Amino acid sequence: MARRENPEINAGSMADIAFLLLIFFLVTTTMNVDSGVSKKLSEKPPKDYVPPIIKEKNIFVVIINRNNELLVEDERMQINDLKDAAIKFIDNGGGIGTAGEDGSPGKPCDYCQGEKSELSSDHPNKAIISVQSDRGTEYGMYIQVQNELLRAYTELRNRLSTQKYKITFDQLEQAYGEAKKNASLKDRVEDLKNKVEFIKTAYPQIISDAEPTS
Repeated sequence: MARRENPEINAGSMADIAFLLLIFFLVTTTMNVDSGVSKKLSEKPPKDYVPPIIKEKNIFVVIINRNNELLVEDERMQINDLKDAAIKFIDNGGGIGTAGEDGSPGKPCDYCQGEKSELSSDHPNKAIISVQSDRGTEYGMYIQVQNELLRAYTELRNRLSTQKYKITFDQLEQAYGEAKKNASLKDRVEDLKNKVEFIKTAYPQIISDAEPTS
């Protein structure tokens, strides 16, 4: 009786399928990218640069110790209260703003809704928020503090934009971005750009990171 041979399995097609699956997963798989806080570093000043004199009342000091506790203006504070405290400081409007680059004198803030206290900031364009952390401060806590401070500026910008232009600042920026991409909206670009720059100038984000303590 003749011996029957087992038929061989053609593995060539399986290799092709495996290769196609590999290509498919490489194309469709998304890679997680770590995100951080966007920060623009200041340029190194020239050797003959004389820093301006800044009044102590125009500086809002936020300290984060190694135990992730907040000390704001020499008082302990919870993270949930930081945004409102920052808004109160930025929007105080208790004095005269910075003079214009063209030599025009500074003016009082006519859009601020703060208490106009003589003990707090003179004007939003003079209000400086100084954040000082410890080398033992957790990164997550530092991010929370930065986020609350940015929320304070966002709330103030949205409020002013809504009062002047009937839309929030977020919507204004979105409309400006869309106008730049759409040729049919080209005639609106300059107008939207001026509005965006006005709101940013009214409430400039001035957040300074002090050298961490040991």
